[in-house]
Amino acid sequence: MALVHFDFPATFQTLYQKSYQLYQEGQRGADTFFTAEETAWLEANGISPQHLYDYAEDDVGDGQPGFGHALTIEAIRRDYFLNVQNGVASTVVADPDTWPGKAEEIEGISWLPRILPKTRAKLRGELPPSMMFSCGGDRAFFRRHHIMPAEFLNLVWRNMDDEAAVLAWVKSRTAS
Repeated sequence: MALVHFDFPATFQTLYQKSYQLYQEGQRGADTFFTAEETAWLEANGISPQHLYDYAEDDVGDGQPGFGHALTIEAIRRDYFLNVQNGVASTVVADPDTWPGKAEEIEGISWLPRILPKTRAKLRGELPPSMMFSCGGDRAFFRRHHIMPAEFLNLVWRNMDDEAAVLAWVKSRTAS
């Protein structure tokens, strides 16, 4: 599978559907889902097999986040990977134990302190296999504040170290 930029959405959809089907059939383990060629294609786009496995697990379980959200999330991650990281994967793995707790708040907005470092880790490809961007807790945050997951990923990219700008944007979205 050559890296054909124009074909990214179609190829991603094929692999997404494959992971969904395999998970639905009872196959488990992200390392068992894809051929070497498919894994190489994913990695060349800054995506790990674990990402698709996580989407399949949640999608089969409760229909979320769904293909549309997965595609937009991974398109932004891919853009960051190719244009900021120059196609070179990070060797860092984030430690979720260092992130704020799930109940912590910033100016009354719960989950925001936790999702900020998680989102930065997603952008850089540093999430450990045990963590998923747009997991159930993240999706509850997004729904509560009327935010698309990919939109938040892009917002954090544009304001990587400016938490005040992210907070102001989330507050404005929540009020609308």
